Amino acid sequence: MSTRPFETAERPSGGSVRQLSVFLENRVGQLLRLFQVFHGTPVRVLGINIVQATDCAILRLICDEVDEAKRLLKAADFAVNESELVVVELPSVDALPTVCAALLAAELSISYIYPLLVHPSDHFPIAIHCEDVVTAATVLSAKRFRLLSDEDLGRGQIR
Repeated sequence: MSTRPFETAERPSGGSVRQLSVFLENRVGQLLRLFQVFHGTPVRVLGINIVQATDCAILRLICDEVDEAKRLLKAADFAVNESELVVVELPSVDALPTVCAALLAAELSISYIYPLLVHPSDHFPIAIHCEDVVTAATVLSAKRFRLLSDEDLGRGQIR
């Protein structure tokens, strides 16, 4: 038996992006209150998705400064959860069915998709949440889609 340490498989380039889910009371002004937390800070919201429920809303955010955004939100008493998702650049809006077909072929269910507000290139970035981010990244990379990482989104290369 070898005494060498175990090695982990390398993630595809791009990997994953950290998303913050914030639980908001279903009251007037809560969304503005959240955005005011970032006023005057280097944090920029790059992607947003809101799911409305009867008594609360779940706000999903992709930010360029994830750690700082999380710290600021917690300091303002927002309930915050962090998860990973895949951000893929579509060369055209017509490429979305190809992404869905590739993930279906890998037997990955898509929980949700939403577009980013910014474009690091001339392509269309979308955020995809599914049960296995590593497999999704591997499958999409194999199909020659460009994946973005937290680093890509935080480098100031976004428009």
